[in-house]
Amino acid sequence: MKNSRHRIRTAATLTALTLGTAGLTALGAPAAMAAGERVAKLPVSSYSAIAVDSAHQRVYISDDSRNRNAGQVLVYNFDGEKVGSLATDSSPSGMALGADASTLYVSQVNGILSFDTLKQTRTGLAYANYYVECPRDVAFAGGKQWYTEVAATSDCDTRNSRLYMAEGTGAVNTGWNDMGRLRLWSGPEAPGRLLMGQPRTTGVADPFLTAFDATGSTLVRGPERRFADAAGKGALDLKDVAQSADGQRIAVADAAAGTRLLDADLSDAPVAYQPLPEGATASAVSFSGDGKYIARGAAATGGTADLLVQPADPADRTAPLEFAFDGALEGNRIAPRGLGWSQDGARLFAVTTNGSGNEYWLHIIQPPAAQHDSRFTGTLSTTPGRAVVGEPLGVRGRLELDGPAPAEPVKVSAVRHDANGDRRLASVEVDADGSFTVLDVPALVGDATYTVSYTGDLTHRPAQDVTLAVAVAKAPTALALTAPAEGVKGEGLEITGRLTGQGRALPAGITLSVERADRKGTGVLTSAAVAADGTFRINDLPRATGQVTYTVGYAGDDLHSGSTASATVRVRRAG
Repeated sequence: MKNSRHRIRTAATLTALTLGTAGLTALGAPAAMAAGERVAKLPVSSYSAIAVDSAHQRVYISDDSRNRNAGQVLVYNFDGEKVGSLATDSSPSGMALGADASTLYVSQVNGILSFDTLKQTRTGLAYANYYVECPRDVAFAGGKQWYTEVAATSDCDTRNSRLYMAEGTGAVNTGWNDMGRLRLWSGPEAPGRLLMGQPRTTGVADPFLTAFDATGSTLVRGPERRFADAAGKGALDLKDVAQSADGQRIAVADAAAGTRLLDADLSDAPVAYQPLPEGATASAVSFSGDGKYIARGAAATGGTADLLVQPADPADRTAPLEFAFDGALEGNRIAPRGLGWSQDGARLFAVTTNGSGNEYWLHIIQPPAAQHDSRFTGTLSTTPGRAVVGEPLGVRGRLELDGPAPAEPVKVSAVRHDANGDRRLASVEVDADGSFTVLDVPALVGDATYTVSYTGDLTHRPAQDVTLAVAVAKAPTALALTAPAEGVKGEGLEITGRLTGQGRALPAGITLSVERADRKGTGVLTSAAVAADGTFRINDLPRATGQVTYTVGYAGDDLHSGSTASATVRVRRAG
């Protein structure tokens, strides 16, 4: 057993978690207990199913080694400690809890076993008391026990599979059958609904998912769905199925399409979940019993998330809690059908495996804590008050959080929208008083809009975005002149100067206009060229005595405004 304190993150923050002895809670107020993930190495080299008994706080794990001689179901408590095992006659495959969790049904090669979950004792062997080499699947719906069976000695995934109903110590063939090892799902969310799915194997080009009404004496098939289009693309690659707490939604872990969200009639739900991270292949899915969360498991490599825990409502875009398993001591992916919740949603149990599929681990994970509201208060402002192209600009605001302060620094992000489109700015931390300043250097002259966002964290919901419209002006320039106090009519006179500008560097090859005003009038002189360092020289032969004013001008460019400067020289007669 170990505590895992790494590779746990949200889209907004990187969150390190630890374990508390009386349950797992997200990091929050200073007095809050630390929270986290606990990991137990499973003593199996294969895996088939997980069942969570919240009434007795037990987690059952079965393997699929297809050993006819002996087997066992591993039993763990909610703290991840192995507390026993249930002996079976051969390798167990499927498992299902009865409606009141008093009985655990376990399928094996010679039938279906039943166990008393309070006493942890075997109570019987019934239903199809004969050997089949292929693993059976089992489910409990409508107050009845159902199981699938492939009557074959090999090629279990490509033979015909039949659906049976247990009746006393015997079984009734329902007549429903199809190719492949058909899988079953049921649960307390819709106690009369039995879901059956077909895996994608050789000879099955367009697998199905279907629902049955199991409440009556006869099993009645309801909606059926196949997913391939007219060109044969988009077929289902079924790994797992889960029903929402109210029974109105069905989530499907599809290795080809990610997490599908369906309505009860198996049509696509109006709002879908965001895609899994790029490179992640869906392997498992589970809704929390309290209806708040969904866990989506995947197989991914490296630092790509293998597990996302997020609000069950797909319209709630709170950043998910992400887990990337990539260590030799914890597995590197979620096993198919490897997720289960406690009924109150306080713990998530996840089975991970390695790349070879011959080692397995049990993770006990705390979902996000109860979340509080957040909001931006007041209006955004800028520092300095006038935005200038190419010059640093601060967009200032204030964020207010209800509830406990997050353990990690709170950050806000911003996007600038201008004529060139959108540009995401670097996220910045929020000060203790809620104030923040997002830094930018506007690149274009004209209108720009800044949108500031807070995506939430483990304990806070996202805030509604705030925006600020800003008029970005050209960067100012300045001309400085140095002229002699006096000059002589008809003799050479030199004025030097420097052109400077804010923002981006001034362009090369600038020329300045030069005007001379004396008692004979105003005239344009030869323009002055500006050197790379901004300096320039003006040479003239004054034509009249008295006060002579020289005016130098820069017309400006796309990013800089124009500027002028004047110098007056007193010109006298020679001698």
